[in-house]
Amino acid sequence: MAAQNPHLKAVRPNGLDDQPEYNVRLDQDRAGALGVPLPVISDTLASAWGGSYINDFINQGRVKRVYMQADAPYRMQLEDLDRLFVRSKTGAMVPFSAFSKGEWSFGSPNLQRYNSFPSVNIQGEPAAGKSTGEAMAAMEDIASKLPPGIGFEWTGLSYQERQAGAQAPALYAVSILVIFLCLAALYESWTIPFSILLVLPVGIFGAVLATWGRGLSSDVYFQIGLLTTLGLTAKNAILIVQFAQEQMAQGVGLVEAALEASRLRLRPILMTSLAFTFGVLPMALTRGAGAAAQNAIGTGVVGGMLSATFIAIFFIPLSFVLVNQMFKKKRPETGAAVSEEGQA
Repeated sequence: MAAQNPHLKAVRPNGLDDQPEYNVRLDQDRAGALGVPLPVISDTLASAWGGSYINDFINQGRVKRVYMQADAPYRMQLEDLDRLFVRSKTGAMVPFSAFSKGEWSFGSPNLQRYNSFPSVNIQGEPAAGKSTGEAMAAMEDIASKLPPGIGFEWTGLSYQERQAGAQAPALYAVSILVIFLCLAALYESWTIPFSILLVLPVGIFGAVLATWGRGLSSDVYFQIGLLTTLGLTAKNAILIVQFAQEQMAQGVGLVEAALEASRLRLRPILMTSLAFTFGVLPMALTRGAGAAAQNAIGTGVVGGMLSATFIAIFFIPLSFVLVNQMFKKKRPETGAAVSEEGQA
């Protein structure tokens, strides 16, 4: 199924190929009737064919180990199993063939386990032009079609990618929350930061559009570039909002302050944004080893910075005016009237 999937390539099991094997099946009921304990059967078979440690002895001042094993000519053929005898509880020697039967089969030479469950480790790669996320989604779809009782787990880089992907929404939320709290502390206001946060989607739009235009995927590297774009977009908004606040403190009207701040801070925004954009541009255009990760980061940052520079400069004063009008504080007219009556 994986070989026929267009999202995958080079999918193979990580292990040894299936080989012919000889299985020895024990008749526990007959062995019990003959008075032969199962642990004795297992020890006899393991000692004769695999060897077992007995004790140590001293030879010329050196301690050497003693191992017991059937002689080579008597453990080369399958018929040699019938020559084995196992001691019963009464001390009688019972032939191994009296309670066992062997048969040939075909299977894996070793049993792999994952979290204590028998498992098969499968490795593969995404097809050309496909992301690892698409390849993992294809494998999950294939696993869902397997018979009941068969599950799957990710391990290695795939497991880490799944963990990192699950943390992305929380990471974005924390980033925006930190920006909001820093701005609230800077302006000593809960309303002004909203005018800056409203501009963040403009930077995100440019990053997503540039990544989609180049045919790149939304991987963890793109997410890193997206977080960088959020901070740089907020930086451009802060430059305008800061000067607009200062203009309003001097008695300038709301709309006039926003327009004057946009005019005064246009050149600094262009200088800093374009300098950063051209600094990241080599990452977006690089080729060679490791270019995919650099292209993902560079493309997202360049696209986000271009939109945050040439589009957001029109939305920043607009959002500043709208937020201030929406949360505009009412002046205490009653207090002023009482004061005038008192003077009269």
